Amino acid sequence: MPDGPRVFVTRRIPEAGLAAVRAVAEVDLWDDELPPPREVLLERVRGVDGLLSLLTDRVDSELLDAAGPGLKVVSNYAVGYDNIDVAACHERGVAVGNTPGVLTETTADLAFALLMAVARRLPESHDFVRQDRWQTWGPLLLLGVDIHGATLGIVGFGRIGREMARRAQGFGMRTLYHSRTQAPPAVEAELGATFVSLDDLLAQSDFVSLHTALTEETRHLIDADALARMKAGAVLINSSRGPVVDQAALADALRSGHLFGAGLDVTDPEPMRADDPLLTLPNCLVVPHIASASVRTRDRMAEKAAANLIAGLRDEALPDPV
Repeated sequence: MPDGPRVFVTRRIPEAGLAAVRAVAEVDLWDDELPPPREVLLERVRGVDGLLSLLTDRVDSELLDAAGPGLKVVSNYAVGYDNIDVAACHERGVAVGNTPGVLTETTADLAFALLMAVARRLPESHDFVRQDRWQTWGPLLLLGVDIHGATLGIVGFGRIGREMARRAQGFGMRTLYHSRTQAPPAVEAELGATFVSLDDLLAQSDFVSLHTALTEETRHLIDADALARMKAGAVLINSSRGPVVDQAALADALRSGHLFGAGLDVTDPEPMRADDPLLTLPNCLVVPHIASASVRTRDRMAEKAAANLIAGLRDEALPDPV
């Protein structure tokens, strides 16, 4: 659409979203597996009316200045938006949108999959077979920890945290949670979840799953002190944001045997360096930020991101504003 508004899309997203944007705007697409380098990003946003960004793209005052006064909307292809200086956008009258709701269940599925894989030592077991070490059935071979009947502690009780609690019900788990605000009694009753302090959650939980946003208050929320307060032999799962956990302290807790294991979908930094100490530990499972990575969920995220972008270009209210 050569005479329409101009937008820059910082990575190829599913066609469901791209086609919708192309129908109303001239699209400049960064069609590479890696994010655009900073200098490229600053150059390509010059004069655009809209930006469809990913978590890997820092949207700050420098970028907004480079884009110029014509920028109307920034649509983030993610639920999180810690890559965006929202206040700076709003000061310039730039609308900001994200993609909540559509990836809740898929993310909870992955978090629970990490929990199960670490508890039952699935990566180690797979390697054991591939390395031709499986000689016989053994009474003490690759013993894990039980999930059914265990206590799950959920830190952050928003949409994803609540879906994690729902999955725990199917395993007969006792569920504790800690959040900024206590959920309504009806929600607690439905999910069988009990509100407790963070200290009590860490001390009582066999599994701790993190689902909190990244803020200055939650950065390194799980530090050496918090890890020491966790129940001996517990498992830590993080599918929120990497900096919520002090990874050096986590490595120490895993190496010492204080924690049974950890499963991480997010790291600090991302991508994780190949020589990171956590990758040398057999009781730490790391996957590359794939919690929302199902075909249907990524399609729905693309549709939401496109809808936000198109609404902003038309000076309409965004369906999912930040």
